[in-house]
Amino acid sequence: MRISTASILILSASASSAFVVPSKSSIIRETSLMEQNPLFFVDEIEPATPAVIVEEKAEAPVLEKKPVVKKEEPVKQEKKPVAKKEKSVKQEKKPVAKKEKPVKEETPAPEAVVLMSKSLPFMERPSVLTGELAGDVGFDPFGFAKSSEDLMNYREAEIKHSRLAMLAAAGWPLSEVLDKKIASLFGWDPLLDSTDRVELGKVSLFYWGAIVIIAAYIDTFGYWKSQRNEKDYFPGNLGWDPLSVYPKDEAGQLRMQLAEIKHGRLAMIATLGFATQEYVSKIGVVDETPFFFYPVSQTMSDVL
Repeated sequence: MRISTASILILSASASSAFVVPSKSSIIRETSLMEQNPLFFVDEIEPATPAVIVEEKAEAPVLEKKPVVKKEEPVKQEKKPVAKKEKSVKQEKKPVAKKEKPVKEETPAPEAVVLMSKSLPFMERPSVLTGELAGDVGFDPFGFAKSSEDLMNYREAEIKHSRLAMLAAAGWPLSEVLDKKIASLFGWDPLLDSTDRVELGKVSLFYWGAIVIIAAYIDTFGYWKSQRNEKDYFPGNLGWDPLSVYPKDEAGQLRMQLAEIKHGRLAMIATLGFATQEYVSKIGVVDETPFFFYPVSQTMSDVL
C-alpha cells in the first residue's frame, strides 16, 4: 500500500512535535477517511511493514484555573503603642564585702580541778560548799545540800539548833547543881530526885507553854527577816545584839560568826552526850563528872 503525501506530512509533523504519538482516535478517524476516498490517500497499495502502534496515554484535560478573587479584609487600625512609663531603675546594691572575723583558735577547756574536803580529805568537796559561809569546811558526806537555796535553809536550821544547844549545854548541869538550893530558897519542891535527875512530870505546864510561844515567835521573826532579801542578812542574823558585842569591821564579824557556829556544833554534841550518859548510867551529869562542876577539894574528899 502506498501512503499518501498527506499521511507522510502528518506523521512527520507528529514526530517533530517532541515525539508525540498520535492518539488511537485520530488513527481510527484517518483510517475511515482512507476507506472512503482511497485515491486521496493512496496511489498504490503495497504491503508495508507493520507499524508499531504506541498507545498514547490520554492526557488529562488541563483545567484553566480561574483567578480567585480575594476578599479584601478590612484594614485594622494599628494601635499606637502606648509609651510605658519607664520604671526608675533601682540602683543595684553592691554586695558589701563582710570583714572576715579572725578565727579564734579553740583552746582546750581546762580540766576541772577536783577540790577535796577539808574536814574529810579522802572525799571530794561538794560543789555547793564554796567556803563563803563561816565554818564551811566542805562537810556534807550524805549530800543533803543540792543547791545554794538548800544550803541556806540548812544553815538556818543549823544556827537555830546551835543556839538552843548552847543554852541546853550550859543550863543542864547548872540546873542539877543549883536546883535544890533555889527550891529551898523559895520553899519549892526540888525537881531533882535522889540521883540528881529531873522528873519531867513535876515541870509546870505554864513553863512548857511559855517555851513554845517564845520559840514560835523567834522562828516566825527569823523567817520574815530571811524573806526580805536584805543585803546585810545572813542565816541567823536577827539583828538582836543588846550588849553590842558584835564587831563593826568585816574581819571581826567573820571571826564572831565562826566562833558562834563552832561553839554551837560542840554544844549539840555535848547535849547529845548528856542525854545518852544519863539514860545509860541512871546518874546525873554532875555526879558522873563532878570534877567539871564542883570544887576540886570537894571532889577529892568524896573520892578519898
